[in-house]
Amino acid sequence: MSDAPKTSGMTRLRNYFLTGFIVCAPLAITAYIAWSVIGWVDSWVKPYIPARYSPDTYLPFPVPGFGLIVALVMITLIGFLTANIVGRAIVGFGERLLGRMPLVRGIYGSLKQIFETVLSNKGDMFRQVGLVEYPRKGVWSLVFVSGEKETEINQKLDQEGDPLIAVFMPCAPNPTTGFLMYVLKSDIVLLDMTIEDGAKLIVSAGLVAPEVKSRLVTVNGEPINGKVANPTLASHPARSSRTASSRPNK
Repeated sequence: MSDAPKTSGMTRLRNYFLTGFIVCAPLAITAYIAWSVIGWVDSWVKPYIPARYSPDTYLPFPVPGFGLIVALVMITLIGFLTANIVGRAIVGFGERLLGRMPLVRGIYGSLKQIFETVLSNKGDMFRQVGLVEYPRKGVWSLVFVSGEKETEINQKLDQEGDPLIAVFMPCAPNPTTGFLMYVLKSDIVLLDMTIEDGAKLIVSAGLVAPEVKSRLVTVNGEPINGKVANPTLASHPARSSRTASSRPNK
């Protein structure tokens, strides 16, 4: 009988510790990442700041984040200067100069296209989360669906009204690596969860599942006017055709 209070007391202490750990661990990791990014930017920018303009010269301790502020101001200023005719002419001249360099032009062109796609409001980034049967039938993998674009791949592998769509299948728990696949539109089961919820599901290896949303037709969590690209899993045409074909003829 004397062991019961001791056991319950240890259980409460363990629960308190786990609760405190759940609260403190995300804060500590976030603070560490933010502090590391600030220190990394400062180490790159501060050496180029003249000593008379740096507060570290007049203070007995370094000011963290000053290099980051200078970098943000400089990037904004460069963007402002590039927006006018003179700035565009200078940028165009620099791009033509880089275009004559065999190795550099490929790297610069690829990086520029990637950043324009990621940062531009008009870019067709991943807008929906879907499911694809991979690596075998009956096993479903989470994918991020790109917008429909006419490419050489679509032209070579045209499927008569069922276009190929580029999807990115991330690896858990690191969503920055994965596989680029072209899948038939009818083979993709679209989900209503947002891209952020899909990323959380990948990073947590399925432990952090998003809340089940209504059956509204949505794109990235926002209601839209129109029908979803393909039906739900219950009425999936590919599964229906396979089921019908597997039934014996009477």
